[in-house]
Amino acid sequence: MLKHKVWRRLFSRPMFLPLRARRLWRLFLRAIFLSASLALSLLIADVCLPLQLPADNQFFARTLVDESGRPLRAFADQKGIWRYPITLEQVSPRYVEALLAYEDRWFWHHPGINPVALARALVLNIQHDRIVSGGSTLSMQVARLLHPHSRTVMGKLQQILRTLQLEWHLSKTEILTLYLNIAPFGGTIEGVQAASYTYLNKSADNLTDAEAALLAVLPQSPTRLRPDLHPQAAELARNKVLDRLSEFALWSSARVADAKLETVYAARAQQEQIAPLLARRLLHQGDGQRAIETTLDGELQRGLEDYLANTINNFPAQTSAAILVVDNRNGAVKAYLGSANFADSTRFGHVDMITAIRSPGSTLKPFLFAKAIDAGMIHSESLLADVPRSWGNYRPSNFNSGFIGPVSASSALQRSLNMPFVELLDRYGPKRFSTELENAGLQLHTPGGEPNLALILGGTGASLEQLVQSYTALANNGLVRPLVFLKQQLNEPKQARYLLSPQSAWITQKVLADIARPGSLNTLAHTQQQQTLAWKTGTSYGFRDSWAIGVSANYSIGVWVGRPDGTALPGHSGRESAAPILFSVADYLRIGRAHTPQPSGITQQEICWPLGSASTALAKYSSEETQSFCHQRRKAWVANNVIPPTWHKADSDSWQTNPLVYWQPKSGNSEKHTNCQQRAQHTHAEKVSVALWPKVLEPWIKYEYTRAAQIPSAVSLCNGWYNPASRLKIIGIAEGNSYRAANNSHTKPSISLSSVGGSGQRHWYFNGIRKYSLDAGQTVTHALEQKGAIQILVVDDGGDVDQVTINLL
Repeated sequence: MLKHKVWRRLFSRPMFLPLRARRLWRLFLRAIFLSASLALSLLIADVCLPLQLPADNQFFARTLVDESGRPLRAFADQKGIWRYPITLEQVSPRYVEALLAYEDRWFWHHPGINPVALARALVLNIQHDRIVSGGSTLSMQVARLLHPHSRTVMGKLQQILRTLQLEWHLSKTEILTLYLNIAPFGGTIEGVQAASYTYLNKSADNLTDAEAALLAVLPQSPTRLRPDLHPQAAELARNKVLDRLSEFALWSSARVADAKLETVYAARAQQEQIAPLLARRLLHQGDGQRAIETTLDGELQRGLEDYLANTINNFPAQTSAAILVVDNRNGAVKAYLGSANFADSTRFGHVDMITAIRSPGSTLKPFLFAKAIDAGMIHSESLLADVPRSWGNYRPSNFNSGFIGPVSASSALQRSLNMPFVELLDRYGPKRFSTELENAGLQLHTPGGEPNLALILGGTGASLEQLVQSYTALANNGLVRPLVFLKQQLNEPKQARYLLSPQSAWITQKVLADIARPGSLNTLAHTQQQQTLAWKTGTSYGFRDSWAIGVSANYSIGVWVGRPDGTALPGHSGRESAAPILFSVADYLRIGRAHTPQPSGITQQEICWPLGSASTALAKYSSEETQSFCHQRRKAWVANNVIPPTWHKADSDSWQTNPLVYWQPKSGNSEKHTNCQQRAQHTHAEKVSVALWPKVLEPWIKYEYTRAAQIPSAVSLCNGWYNPASRLKIIGIAEGNSYRAANNSHTKPSISLSSVGGSGQRHWYFNGIRKYSLDAGQTVTHALEQKGAIQILVVDDGGDVDQVTINLL
């Protein structure tokens, strides 16, 4: 008790001070007490009532941006507000100058409150008997946006306290950055970046003087001054800002006059929905705080979306399309159009056909072509057979009309012939082929799970994304890298997978680049254009999917056209429907003359048909024999000097060697021998060597190259190798015959199908499509329907073939 009294006396009335001094001392102590109490109260209030600063992961719209940072597709926050995050460095200095000149000239100097501005606002409000000015600084506006209040004296006091709290916790730069991100610009648009993209279709770092002034004044009255709704009012307000800049000598009079000449563009503000399907796919890959930065080329994406939305109108109802463009150099996806029109529900715009599993048609053929080169099975000009074949119960047909017969491997790929590639896959092994594709990242979805011969004709499933990814191997020395969708992934290490050798990849690309583009007048014109786009089309069974995939030195492009629900589109093929879109994209990209560099190990050599050997390898034969062996000479691209000979399908009369060597009596010698051995040993016999074509190709080659013309019948009978009488032959239909219906008759002309020779069943094809399977001696009557040339072909179970071509007038 005594101690308390002493303490009280000491600080209330110090006896050693005069009376006047003692009073001042008491006032000083009370001031300290009040200040401490106020400070303590503010500290407690700051702790109990903290600033409601926005959390980045909830505050900003999730935005998909292109490689330049330009928004493509945004998802508003939980309240439907559109805000795009931006920093002070990312805003045009013009805007900052206009904003501070009009809103708060002393922003960098005052402590958050400008007493002069508050006094001026008080006088104006009293004069007008209403609130006409709030005297708010930018800091006060930010405080009000973060903590809304009523427009009363108590509300203003609350705003002042929150402003002091804001200035205490944040720097001036942080406060200004907050304003840039949360200032209201009309409707659900907040922040200068969202306003700039919405109203001006550009980033806030690229504003003109007039645009900067417009955006500086717009938050004053966002609804009344919206340029898309009230362009005249917006222009008057903008000019007021420009006048203020001139008045303060921040901008010259000439500069302000030029800015006033720019009219306010009164476009209807809309949020863009560019690459919506990719945005949906990547939405959860961002952290929500920053924009999802993609590798897309925004201008390319917008251009292709406009083009495809218009082009799809030329297709039947409910048809959609997809386009994927990839930069071969780093795997970056530059354009991603999963559907023709996202907003068109009648065309299944919400279905992403880039990731959908569909039948790839013939788009796998280039990989088999290259794989066969790597395996030493073919070179670019190997002799293959486009003839009807059967593999057990599997009897495929050609997509085009009829069979060609002898065809090079390159031509078979360029024409997308089915039969040579089914035979090639049979030799290579479908399981081996499928496994190697999957190891390189091309996942095939085969019905039943077991790869079979049908997969090379589209009897499997694949996505456009994985197909395009695999095609990039043609421009990357046979290596496949994963596709990249996000900029942050460009610097991450990516493991490349081996698909092809550099040599086979280059040869395949070269062969595909020699295909004339749709609409070319002729092959010569195409050659003169020096096309650098290697491309391949595909059409799935029943015309359900149309594909076109192209590869240049720098880009790979994939196009799909069809109905997402799997309904057929008769008459629509890869070449007719997807290829024109492919080349429109290639033209838009302005693909240059750059070619993929030719790797070492590739040579161009002359080879001879039918042997398939290099002409230089025939030096061991006499000049006469060499000439007889080279029925046709061709220039072939060869990898690592591997030149495999022509492969002969094993059949009942396979020759053991090619060229075939046999003995025959010399000219003029009529001596008879009872057996072949005696004749071969006789001094009047001579050795003959002939080059044989595969037996299945005989109906298409010159008669002088057939077995019947090159091998005398006596020798044939002697050896029992060849009997012309046993050859399969169509009878009753002559080559080149023409047919027409009788006058005034709707009855279709018909023909009787009959054959002699051969073995087993006879399988009849009309323009490449199998129609009948008949036993030996059985005939059938066939009505002719399709006008024009009709190729009729019959093949027996032993592989023997005969064919004729007639005309229906």
